Amino acid sequence: MKRLFTYILLLFASAIISCKASKSVYMFTSFHEPANEGLRLLYSYDAIHWTDLNRTFIKPEAGEAKIMRDPSIAQGPDGVYHLVWTTGWKDDKGIGYASSKDLIHWSAQQHLNVMEYEPTAVNAWAPELFYDDEAGRFIIVWASTVPNRFAKGQEDENNNHRLYYTTTADFKTFAPTKLFLDPGFSVIDAEIVKRGKNDYILVMKDNTRPNRNILVAFSNNPLGPYSNYTKRFTETYSEGPSMTKTGKNWFIYYDSYRLKRYGAMRTTDFKTFTDIADSISVPTGHKHGTIFKVTQKQLNLLLKDSVAVKTNQQ
Repeated sequence: MKRLFTYILLLFASAIISCKASKSVYMFTSFHEPANEGLRLLYSYDAIHWTDLNRTFIKPEAGEAKIMRDPSIAQGPDGVYHLVWTTGWKDDKGIGYASSKDLIHWSAQQHLNVMEYEPTAVNAWAPELFYDDEAGRFIIVWASTVPNRFAKGQEDENNNHRLYYTTTADFKTFAPTKLFLDPGFSVIDAEIVKRGKNDYILVMKDNTRPNRNILVAFSNNPLGPYSNYTKRFTETYSEGPSMTKTGKNWFIYYDSYRLKRYGAMRTTDFKTFTDIADSISVPTGHKHGTIFKVTQKQLNLLLKDSVAVKTNQQ
């Protein structure tokens, strides 16, 4: 009986350890200006208080400028993490891409020339990854300016963005680039989030002057069309929105760059938005990232590797 009791205790302890190891942890991709150091990662257990792992995990090599802005990560069903990022401010028609099984060791970087078919395209900004689990493919959405093609507000013609996209199942072959969204105004920094079956939300920045703030729209398909645009619910000079859910609450983080801090809004219905900027804790220097989840086991590997890297640097 004693042996049986001991065995049951061991099974119970093992179950607790296993459960803890599989617990979800929020991760926030990040970069620091001037964007030449590479990918940084923050983590949180409540999606409110964030800690910087305080190192870079991949140094940018793709593109002529050799920078990494707006890093976006999404995990595929095979467990592989895929990363895309902005490789240049202007005169760059491509985006960066790399993959990893553990967020520590990364594949060779590629420069995907997603706008090469447009001879006058100015840029390819803030690519965002979304895994479409119903179609079994990744969707990459980014903002580009093609001068003299769309209606314009007060902004310069070379700053009149629309959203474009491509899809891929393996990051080896890509569907031809197509227009993703023309909302009738200059738009950048768009992220797709699935709220439920046939229920998708697009959070984005209205980049027209004088707006430059955040709103969302809705669709029953991740590729759109999107409609029912909300009011602009953040202060002006807001960009880089990223959305995540905890409990019944959706948090929309964004870079409030004029105030030189990170902002956040909370909502349950996408009709009423509550400013929670004074309640969040985001490390100084954090810039435009996206939020995804990992297990506690994966975070432990990142923490262990970060300690080893710092020790080797001393």
